[in-house]
Amino acid sequence: MESSRPRIGPPAIPWSIRLSVCFICLFVLFALFGEFLSPYGFRETSMFDRLLPPGSPGYVLGTDARGRDVLVRLAVGAQITLIVAIAGTLIGAVIGSLLGIVAAARRGAVEHVIVAAIDVQASLPIIVVALFVLAMFDNSFTLFLLLVGLTGWEVYARLMRGATLSVKERGYVTAVRALGASPARIYLRHILPNIFNVALVQFTINLPLTVLLETALSFLGLGVQPPLTSLGQIMSEGRDRLLTAWWLTLFPGAVIFFLALSVSLCGDWIRDRLDPTLRSET
Repeated sequence: MESSRPRIGPPAIPWSIRLSVCFICLFVLFALFGEFLSPYGFRETSMFDRLLPPGSPGYVLGTDARGRDVLVRLAVGAQITLIVAIAGTLIGAVIGSLLGIVAAARRGAVEHVIVAAIDVQASLPIIVVALFVLAMFDNSFTLFLLLVGLTGWEVYARLMRGATLSVKERGYVTAVRALGASPARIYLRHILPNIFNVALVQFTINLPLTVLLETALSFLGLGVQPPLTSLGQIMSEGRDRLLTAWWLTLFPGAVIFFLALSVSLCGDWIRDRLDPTLRSET
């Protein structure tokens, strides 16, 4: 006789998350191998093939004002955007997490200094900071990457500081400390594994914000500079031709929109799975 109890298994993955994961995978594949879909280089120009619409012979997505293939430029732009998004978010996550843990571990004057730096960083608009830094120094890809990476570290610092303070007071940490374990062992073996989920969830939340930040700065001319290109820069080049060459802004804009949306949906879903307080009752 079959049991009447309901079967308990892993929660079903929503279709929106599946579509988001598929799009992210396609974006990564396009960024890595998209250049091979076109016989042209992303810097190769042709004054005889200027502003050709999508579907023209030899140009699936058309050309820009210099006769460059939009498809291959989108692939290279996706590479740069992917690098800036992942590397920039990692820089902010590592710096912020380390400072948050140090503030919780040392307390006293060290904590006050870090908390003050967090408040200062949170009060500074990134556009103003970017204008100041790029005006004082020559704009380079390395400088831009560091500038993007230093944006948002204060969020990690606050979260990791609070999580570390909470875990430090738990019974098993107190017991290990009473047994004579060194501070390094306590943090590496007992505290960090229990607060890693906090940084992981925040990483998935900050990643689409970093994509939008890179796009906005490149669109304004403060981000990635020629001869490199990015999705935001491609959109900026086509903003004066919205009516006559709409594909120059539509295609990179659509990629940015769906990428940010997909990563945001996946980030929210991961947060719900890793944070028990956010799980819906079934």
